[in-house]
Amino acid sequence: MNDPALPARPQDAAAPAGCPFAASAGQGRGARPDTRVPGRTYRKPFWRPRLPEVRREIASLDARRDCQRIVHLLTNYEFPFDIQRATEIALFHTYGSRSVSTLLDRTGEFRKRGQKRYDDTRLLIAQFMECGWDVEAGRRSLEQMNHIHSFFRIPNEDFLFVLWTFIEFPIQWMDDFGWRPFTAHERDAWFHFWYEIGRRMGLKDIPADRAAFDAYVRDYEAREFVPNEASHRVAQATVDILAGWVPRPLRALVPPISMGLVPPRLLPAIQFAAPPAWVAGLTRTALKVRKHVKRYVSLERYPSPIEGSLNRTYPGNAYRIEDLGPEYAHRDAK
Repeated sequence: MNDPALPARPQDAAAPAGCPFAASAGQGRGARPDTRVPGRTYRKPFWRPRLPEVRREIASLDARRDCQRIVHLLTNYEFPFDIQRATEIALFHTYGSRSVSTLLDRTGEFRKRGQKRYDDTRLLIAQFMECGWDVEAGRRSLEQMNHIHSFFRIPNEDFLFVLWTFIEFPIQWMDDFGWRPFTAHERDAWFHFWYEIGRRMGLKDIPADRAAFDAYVRDYEAREFVPNEASHRVAQATVDILAGWVPRPLRALVPPISMGLVPPRLLPAIQFAAPPAWVAGLTRTALKVRKHVKRYVSLERYPSPIEGSLNRTYPGNAYRIEDLGPEYAHRDAK
């Protein structure tokens, strides 16, 4: 099924001006995709927080041409925990849009299969962040995400808003809580990467730079961030998922901690009360303490690929990319 609201990208479309990224040779198309990313794999002694060689490689690359490789290095080496948290908050921020939330609420996926919906979304996005769109796993994940979207008439402006959150929130998180902020070079690469993702999703009129995109989203939020029951239901279902990850005695802390990390302008739209100031302050202080410790101590895997990560829906990360998403969107691999 094709979505009339989502223009298809012609099969013979010219290659994009930015981000060519030669894939590994000999990739298969079986159920287990190739996730090998071209370029060096870095290993470090456990007592070192990270290797400076990674940052040097990033600085040596072109922000447009090599954006896939740069995003791979940021995601798998420099900021694996931080990027995952930032993209979670980005997704949560999209619930402030009454248009986005009305569709999400109507599907019933959050209410009926919340944890699976979370895991499917995380895996699809994480695959093409890790592999880009030329490596098989990334290509198939982007195709599956587009296939899921094709069942709905989604306005282009909603797609643009969601795309913006994936550009903006990781950059802002690193400024606030990362062991270092993104460099200007990395910000450019991050923007070019997501711009190309949007192009491959068939989005129209993508703003050409961050300043223009920020202005576009300010206007969008002024229209769409209004108190809405659908927004509240989807946000509440997501908070319930998060609460299920912690021991029962701690679950009451999940809503105020979560609300202390989102932009205050989101709260009226999703009909959540602002958390007590001391909770928000303590949460942000703890993350800032971690930020300073993380400069000198890191126990994260190096690299930190998707394979081997915690996965509640698919133990052992046993899944097919084409089976991620609602059952009606499952399909055979090409």
